[in-house]
Amino acid sequence: MLVTRLLARSALAAPAWNVRACFNALTLAAALALAACATPTQPHVPATTGRANVASPLAPEGASGFTDKPGWTTKSYAVAAANPLATEAGVQMLQAGGSAVDAAIAVQMVLALVEPQSSGLGGGAFLLHFDGQRIQAFDGRETAPAGATPTLLLGPNGKPVPFMDAVVGGRSVGVPGAVRMLALAHQQHGRLPWARLFAPAIALATQGFAVSPRMATMLARETALKRNPVALAYFYDPQGRSWPTGHWLRNPELAAVLQRIATDGPDALMTGPVASAITDSVQQHPTNPGTLSAQDLATYQAVVREPLCFDYAVPGLSAPPATARSDHTGRTGRTYRICGMPPPSSGTIAIGQILGLLNHTAATTQPLASGTPSADWLHRYTEAARLAFADRAQFVADPAFVEAPAGDWNSLLAPDYLARRSRLIDTSPTGKSMKDAPTGKPGDRALAYAPMPDQPEYGTSHISVVDARGNALAMTSSIEDGWGSRLMVNRGIGLSGGFLLNNQMTDFSFSPADADGRPVANRVQPGKRPRSSMAPTLVFDKDTGRLVVSTGSPGGPFIIHFTAKTLYGVLNAGLNAQQAINLPNFGSLGGPILLEDQRFDRDTVQALQARGHTVVETPMPSGLQAIQRTADGYFGGADPRREGVVLGD
Repeated sequence: MLVTRLLARSALAAPAWNVRACFNALTLAAALALAACATPTQPHVPATTGRANVASPLAPEGASGFTDKPGWTTKSYAVAAANPLATEAGVQMLQAGGSAVDAAIAVQMVLALVEPQSSGLGGGAFLLHFDGQRIQAFDGRETAPAGATPTLLLGPNGKPVPFMDAVVGGRSVGVPGAVRMLALAHQQHGRLPWARLFAPAIALATQGFAVSPRMATMLARETALKRNPVALAYFYDPQGRSWPTGHWLRNPELAAVLQRIATDGPDALMTGPVASAITDSVQQHPTNPGTLSAQDLATYQAVVREPLCFDYAVPGLSAPPATARSDHTGRTGRTYRICGMPPPSSGTIAIGQILGLLNHTAATTQPLASGTPSADWLHRYTEAARLAFADRAQFVADPAFVEAPAGDWNSLLAPDYLARRSRLIDTSPTGKSMKDAPTGKPGDRALAYAPMPDQPEYGTSHISVVDARGNALAMTSSIEDGWGSRLMVNRGIGLSGGFLLNNQMTDFSFSPADADGRPVANRVQPGKRPRSSMAPTLVFDKDTGRLVVSTGSPGGPFIIHFTAKTLYGVLNAGLNAQQAINLPNFGSLGGPILLEDQRFDRDTVQALQARGHTVVETPMPSGLQAIQRTADGYFGGADPRREGVVLGD
């Protein structure tokens, strides 16, 4: 069998759960074998001795263990996704002669079933596609309903409501765009019939699948989901206990909806009985209704945008790692072309700013210290991140509603602008943290908007695919918070299960204006797409135009840091994709430095504190996927903090 052969080839050691048991047959026996083999490493408990006693920002999704993965070598094509069943569905499409887009659609439909806490039919997505000559950015981001107002997320007292009060219920639901966006991408780049791409997900939803350890862990921690009667009946036993790892779960309602979409296209979701069930769930929520209407669903349009690309020069490595597997690292200096999503995503701009600012410091030539970033490097990275996040809060929003600074989003990535901003970083041997980073001024115009206040951001899943024809994509999809709005859509015709709706409206600023009345760029407005941190990324060798890496991650605003870390590891440090993903996570949203718990030594923490940084050690679960070109084909990496695998020929 393909999966067994590939797992043997990659020498996958101590998997988080037995993938082969899951793939050998869709039977109850397989489920029991899966449950018996579920041995994820227990999440770390944050250490406190000698550390700052400061509350950290909420993790975008809960940690569910850390399982070492060595990476996977393939020759002609590769699929990387957050669940083995989803990865296998993508491989089936490529084996049948399908394109990268075909594979991604099959993957996403399976993820809607087996990873419902992260993405699905009721959410949105960004897809970056390369057809060998042209790069396109497909925008399937949710939009605000026509009935939404700038005060949507304010309470009767005029103050922002508590975050979870906004999340749970219909108020937080935006118009879902993932399925219509995927249909648009398929029209342009699909090779297999649309209906065929749904077959793996329909079969799994009908016959059943084994609840994975991560899904079980997330369910066990969830408190609001069981308030929804449909979700309660599907995700919990009659006593209200969440299903454990290995429980065999069927979703006949989702299978039926998927079949309708397979037959009739995205209109089957956005109009008719399914759309009515969506709007009823939103408008009839007993305590927190929303305004999403049938008209909002029927008129949603996905958008094809020009990607946001920038050059990134990397100096040569004096001592390339012996384990580097890519023919694009560990040699003389190179210039790469890094491409990602433009606004309403803030991911590519922030990543480009961080990497560009670091290029004006010695950080670009500092080696990893025993495989871990040093305190000096982390100081410089954090200061660059503070500057990037200050600009993000000030400028980035839906380009249909907000003008780019200096009339061009690339103004935030201009070399002279980043050179000026980099002078704010104290790079002396004992350099201190700037604490509060000022907003930049890339043009001569006065600032028209107020900076967006800090607030939580969540969820998501990432897919990377390269097909046998050299087409490549990176796609990040989301329902925002884990389990979204906690609304599970069911048409009420006697089938159990369904699909979850997003809470993407909480990605807008809760406060529409500052104390002086200046509007926030990312405030709620009808038809507007909320700012996102999703950062699907494709990297090319600038001289040859050849693909180097496809990557991305879930993680709310930490997507920016997780993706930047991986890019730096591959392009600057000469690591292979898996080694780069395995690096400890870190990042700052403008406040304390967050370090992945138990991955940094005491000397590093104390050195950062001596520079004036507040340090918080905490679990930082990412979900990175990456596929990089090698001299002989491709090498793929999947995050050890989740259940993903990379498969190919």
